Amino acid sequence: MGRGPSIEGRKNAEDAKRAKVFTKLIREITVATRAGVPDPSSNPRLRAAVDKALSANMTKDTIERAIKRGSGADGGAAMEELRYEGYGPGGIALIIDCFTDNQTRTVADVRSVLNKNGGNLGTTNSVAFQFTRCGELVFATGGDQAKEEKVLEAALEAGADDVINENGESAVICAPENFEAVQQGLIDAGLHAEHAGVTMRPNNRVAVSPENVEALQTLLDKLDALDDVSEVSHNAVLPT
Repeated sequence: MGRGPSIEGRKNAEDAKRAKVFTKLIREITVATRAGVPDPSSNPRLRAAVDKALSANMTKDTIERAIKRGSGADGGAAMEELRYEGYGPGGIALIIDCFTDNQTRTVADVRSVLNKNGGNLGTTNSVAFQFTRCGELVFATGGDQAKEEKVLEAALEAGADDVINENGESAVICAPENFEAVQQGLIDAGLHAEHAGVTMRPNNRVAVSPENVEALQTLLDKLDALDDVSEVSHNAVLPT
């Protein structure tokens, strides 16, 4: 009989995954610091990045070092934001946001993953018009009408623009500049999102043909695995 992965092997895999998440978060904090000021209380974008890092159990010392880098120490000021647009299997639109200190490496890595997994890199604004930048907070409501109504009531009270119920989730939508206020209002109402942030939300979602589902998921996983990639937005409806 074959044996499953050892406890040590599973732990090593979990540690590697955690390290990759931390790498992305550190880059996000660095860029947010560089784009504003190194004080989270005066830099909403940095405050959001720090909150995300704390939620991932990053230590305060690590966060402070990332802020220091973003302030210009240790080469952190060389980090920049890049956005690539492209297509996945079945013509699915992709927006790939990156934090990098080497643009040549990043575009080569993104292009390679796309080309090897049924996608291709597009030109600037080739797909961006299909998305809207907005704040989004997603709650697992499971189709429970009472839970959906609670989210709706709290969201409207907090100043959200819309609540979309689909696939057992309630997505609260708001303007990017209102994200923090809406998030705090929902927290005050005792609601905690499964995930939340300012993102590129597709204006319309596209069904993926059965033969393309696995290929698209593989492509998304491989893009996400790149250290330089911070977020991948797409307009596909994927099976849950």
